[in-house]
Amino acid sequence: MSHTANLLKHIIKSRKSTFPADYTQEPIAQEIIDDLLDVATYAPNHKKTLPWRLKAFRGEEKTALGTELQRLYKEHVPAEKFSEDTYNELAKKVSRTDTIISICVEFSGKVPQWEEIAAVSMAVQNMYLLCTAYELGCYWGTPAFAPKLKDFLQLGENQECYGIFFVGNL
Repeated sequence: MSHTANLLKHIIKSRKSTFPADYTQEPIAQEIIDDLLDVATYAPNHKKTLPWRLKAFRGEEKTALGTELQRLYKEHVPAEKFSEDTYNELAKKVSRTDTIISICVEFSGKVPQWEEIAAVSMAVQNMYLLCTAYELGCYWGTPAFAPKLKDFLQLGENQECYGIFFVGNL
């Protein structure tokens, strides 16, 4: 087996979700974030619909996203299930994370929706694998209220949010 094949196999087997509590809070170079967004676009997608809509949030934009996540949690979790600890933990996750990438899909109408969701999932896997190669922590968060980010993210009628991708240094 070639060195490249062994390396790729190692990266695939090493891929894992790592949560913000384990991030060092050291900044990540913008070039690396750009690489993550770029490699995502190499996911296969039927009829080349390019259905992923990914946006990196850093700095003040990331803080605003965190505030919106807390608001949505408070607004959409039934009172009997609301946890002040979970509410506060959202703010901690955001503050410990260097970059949060929104994961959205734009449905083209040219192929079945599941194919475009699958393409977006593969785009996220590409980001996971590159994070592994860069020795960064990352995970795909899928809060139940993620679709409610539609207004905050200014998504169109044929677009939906499928979660957020946290990235931080280890």
